[in-house]
Amino acid sequence: MEAIDTDPLLAGFYSIGDATRLLGLSHAAKLRGWINGWPNSKSGAIVDRDFKKSPTVSFLDLMELRFIEYFRGQGVSMQTLRKAAEMARKEWSVQHPFALSNVKYLTDRRHVIAQASEAVGDKPTWELATGQYLIWETIEATIAKGVIFDPATHLASRWKPRPGDHPDIVLDPARAFGKPLVDSAGIPTDALFRQWKAEDGNFDRVARWFDVSRDQVENAVRFELELAS
Repeated sequence: MEAIDTDPLLAGFYSIGDATRLLGLSHAAKLRGWINGWPNSKSGAIVDRDFKKSPTVSFLDLMELRFIEYFRGQGVSMQTLRKAAEMARKEWSVQHPFALSNVKYLTDRRHVIAQASEAVGDKPTWELATGQYLIWETIEATIAKGVIFDPATHLASRWKPRPGDHPDIVLDPARAFGKPLVDSAGIPTDALFRQWKAEDGNFDRVARWFDVSRDQVENAVRFELELAS
């Protein structure tokens, strides 16, 4: 299995609140269930977290949560996703099967979800996974949008959460502990946003303070405001 033990500082750190906002969810309860399991339930966590003794999640945990959220939106049951994750971790010897490249693992992931859905009696998902290949390929391509994969490990290495509206905003676990930053400036968006509020909304003063362009400041502020909305 891939591991972060060599340098956990390069894994990225996100609170449940951070993850909820970045994934565009309305509340954090289901994320807690996905990473910790549910009270009064025998069903355990779906994600095999990197920081098991901490309330935070890593970048790869976040990418798996994003995958799960998308497939839940497609009607895939929790039982199927949990079973598929367990099977994939065992068969592929990886910790984060839902953070792997759609190009490299599309067929394998489709197969394991088909097996899992059959095992738990999830007929709609089984029909989705065993149906037209083009439909599954489109689903996987949608999930992969904005994600950059490491060619050596095939794992997600960077993520642009809003590639259409904010192509210069990226999450990179090797930079700024994985917090959203303006890629071209290397400055976290929340740092620019906090300074913008301190300067009473004066973009030009913030740009001079950080030696960046006004456009970069405006981009960061818009992104942070969207996260908070």
